[in-house]
Amino acid sequence: MSQQVINETVSPKEEGTRLDRWVKRRLSVTQGQLEKLLRSGQIRVDGSRAKAKDRLEAGMVVRLPPVHQPTESEKKAMKANTASAKDEQFMREMVIYQDDDLFALNKPAGIAVQGGTKQGDRHIDGMLDILSDGEYRPKLVHRLDKETSGLLLIARHPAAAAWLGDLFRSRDMEKVYWAVTVGAPKPPAGQVRCWMTKGQGPEGRERMVQCAQNDEGARHAITDYVTVSQAGQKAAWVALRPQTGRMHQLRFHMHELGTSILGDDKYLTRREVPQGVANGLHLHARALLIPRKNKKPLLLQAPLSGHMKQTFKTLGFLEAEAGKDPLELFL
Repeated sequence: MSQQVINETVSPKEEGTRLDRWVKRRLSVTQGQLEKLLRSGQIRVDGSRAKAKDRLEAGMVVRLPPVHQPTESEKKAMKANTASAKDEQFMREMVIYQDDDLFALNKPAGIAVQGGTKQGDRHIDGMLDILSDGEYRPKLVHRLDKETSGLLLIARHPAAAAWLGDLFRSRDMEKVYWAVTVGAPKPPAGQVRCWMTKGQGPEGRERMVQCAQNDEGARHAITDYVTVSQAGQKAAWVALRPQTGRMHQLRFHMHELGTSILGDDKYLTRREVPQGVANGLHLHARALLIPRKNKKPLLLQAPLSGHMKQTFKTLGFLEAEAGKDPLELFL
């Protein structure tokens, strides 16, 4: 039990963090206990009472009252209860790049990024504490579909989360996906533009459908695509560069071209599936080009997932055909 009041200054990395989240990184308290400390004035910001939802600014001073803090052994016990050795190994093995601001994970197909309906109990967001340095909890800044593999960025601190979130929203970050399609797109390269909204497919399942600009929920979606290689007319390896970030955008756009992504059971075409290919959705978040202030852009590339490697081998696709720079295909 600490008997001293602590006055701590908010760092630049913590700019924009909610007060309750900032406090919980330092004190072992429930939300109810935290609210009580705020109401009684035991937690203050720059000498004044504050609310849990208030956003902090760099340089502010937060007063923290004496509260029992877990010992190191207690912390280890709590961590052991929340993260199994299997989960820890799983998360660590996914990390393909890290720096002071972010982790880049190579997410396998079949695991959800966040919890939700039909997503299962085990998901990336629920295991992010494993990657924590003890000061901040890592944070998701974008998502991939459960069955999509590849690059997933995780912010290491609040300022990085704000920076990366802004990049995704402003479309300043270049993204490249690789897909294997059933059939070869015609023309072999181009751009798909359409308005889309949530609707129902032939079997009554929720999916994206094409719509008019003025329809309720209409969102404009744009995707550049280039065919890298073909296995006759039965299948193709296609590089995709989304200019917008809509739900199921790439899957829907390939379906609109009449060449659904291999393994996609929601956006199906009537084409015959090639023999000997692997099961699973063949959509992989291959590369991200991240602009950085006063530094060269950071190019990240995620190795292909196992099932796509198997299908590449079956169909005779060679990764070298795409070149070293995944963006050169679109020049």
